[in-house]
Amino acid sequence: MNEMLHMENNFNLVAVLLFGAWILIISNSSICGYEDESGLSSSIPKRLLTPVTVNVGALLAYNTTMGRVAKEAIEMAVEDVNNNPSLLNETQLMLTMMDSSCSAFIGTAAALELMKKNNVAIVGPQFSVLAHVVSHVASELHIPILSFGATDPTLTTFQYPYFLRMIQSDFYEMTAVAAVIGEYGWRSVVAVYIDDDYGRNGISALNDALGNVRAKLFYKAALPPGASKSDIGSVLMQLAMMESRIFVVHMNPDAGLNLFSEALHIGMLSSGYAWLATSWLSSALDSTILDYDTMNSLQGVIGLRGHIPVSNQEHDFTVRWNNLHKAGSVDARLNAFGFYAYDAVWTIAHSIDTFLSQGGNISFTDYPQLSNANGSKTELTKLKAFGGGPKLRKILLQTNFTGLTGPVKFDKNGDLLGSTFEIINIVGTGYRKVGYWANESGLSVVPPEIRGPNSHTIRGVGQKLYDVIWPGENKLVPHGWALPNNGKHLVIGVPRKVGFQEFVKIIEGTNMMKGFCIDVFVAAVNLLPYAVPYTFVPFGNGRSNPDYDELVQQVALKKFDAVVGDITIVTRRSKFVDFTQPYIEAGLAVVAPLRERNSSGTSAFLQPFTIEMWCMIGASILVIAAVVWSWEHKTNRDFQGQTKKQVLTVLW
Repeated sequence: MNEMLHMENNFNLVAVLLFGAWILIISNSSICGYEDESGLSSSIPKRLLTPVTVNVGALLAYNTTMGRVAKEAIEMAVEDVNNNPSLLNETQLMLTMMDSSCSAFIGTAAALELMKKNNVAIVGPQFSVLAHVVSHVASELHIPILSFGATDPTLTTFQYPYFLRMIQSDFYEMTAVAAVIGEYGWRSVVAVYIDDDYGRNGISALNDALGNVRAKLFYKAALPPGASKSDIGSVLMQLAMMESRIFVVHMNPDAGLNLFSEALHIGMLSSGYAWLATSWLSSALDSTILDYDTMNSLQGVIGLRGHIPVSNQEHDFTVRWNNLHKAGSVDARLNAFGFYAYDAVWTIAHSIDTFLSQGGNISFTDYPQLSNANGSKTELTKLKAFGGGPKLRKILLQTNFTGLTGPVKFDKNGDLLGSTFEIINIVGTGYRKVGYWANESGLSVVPPEIRGPNSHTIRGVGQKLYDVIWPGENKLVPHGWALPNNGKHLVIGVPRKVGFQEFVKIIEGTNMMKGFCIDVFVAAVNLLPYAVPYTFVPFGNGRSNPDYDELVQQVALKKFDAVVGDITIVTRRSKFVDFTQPYIEAGLAVVAPLRERNSSGTSAFLQPFTIEMWCMIGASILVIAAVVWSWEHKTNRDFQGQTKKQVLTVLW
């Protein structure tokens, strides 16, 4: 009995071992079939063993304008993907979010934590500084990163092969800024930026773009990260003393709004100034209801805003977001970064779906280089490399679908194709669109998505920008250049004439001048692309016309910077001053007074001369007649005969 029981137990043990071996064989064959990328047939369908869940991470700064919107958008996107039966089959995305707290150090630690959790891709980070650090690690561990906020143009796939950008690069944004500057003919620009990777590399791209429109950076004003209002005020005071009046502001929303507040206090938002802000300003306007003082400091500013083409998807998502916001389910107001973050999740979802359909295997392996030299383990050994990373990256670069932001495609640098910006003008309590910029077609008042082969029939297609209201409620385009506040005005000498004041005349009781020469001078100054302050100084005692040689000599003596008046160009004066081109030439002329006289009647021919003049003419005739008669009457028979005949002949 015991023996039979023992044999039965042995049989059961053998059966269990055989069943386990069969399961192991089937499992191995399934895995091999699941990982087969050679095109060979496998015994089990490729998606039969698809994972139940796939981990996706997100690295944000929760307490920022961009982060608050992106957090809500990413969560909505994951929910929509998981509820979509046509995508990922039965697989669900599992989202893990970490807060970088606007710190590169904390953000790096948070990124490492995300990579420990076997995430196949990460949405973020939103800042360029952190993206540089995280991209190094992601490239080693083969984990793709899709950033919706890091715009630094040096973040490319050449250096960071696993970094992809879901937003327009600063390379394109600065090209748009340069196009606006070139449109208004400005030649000198001051850049104000945050001194980090985002600021420095963005302004470097601006410098390159300005060269294409024959402009240049006059000065670069760097502010430290986290600059205080006093730091900003000190920098602005230096800029106010400079000649250029065109400023490009490239920084984060908090520092940017503080800068404009200080600029208004100093008086740098008055007529003659022009301010251009990159897309940080539009994100602040879209996400937050700014108070009166803040909006007052932004009047007349030109900004850029990422263009989201109008579509049914965009409209439905915006309505849905607004309804959730009204219901209190969503705290932040929607801005462009919300659209980019939403599309980033869908880009990952489409790529994972293709990855699994092609038999991709989601597996992670140890990274042996993280062990100590003596072989001991460290906390970093929990970081594992994603085996399917290279294949998923390749699929991501081939992405082609239509999202909320329009067609989603990447170029060879990992940047989003189809860069388009809206040009906005801050007026009153909001802003208005004054045009668009597209990488393919440049500036236009017509949205790029409706321009095409027949766009010449669209009204306004040839116009580049609508009229702008500039700082100081000025409709005239700023010259872009002026003498600094502490600069010296030009001293212009003007002759104080007594007679013939049509050329130059002093308006009595004032220091103002008028006349033809003054009008020519003012018109020439107004044609300059920058403002030139000047002061007219009269020369002479006012009782007699001044000596013009002495007046011109004052320029050589540096008492006057220039002289304006009816001054004749002669050789002796040209030896020590330079003259402009002649703008009037007198030539040969006779000057006579104009008198009103009665020219009717038979005596009109007598009016040109006086009575005395006529008597002189008559006496001259008689003298000449007597001389002629004395010479001719002795030899010429016509002057001989009766006295009456001789008198008539002489008078004839």
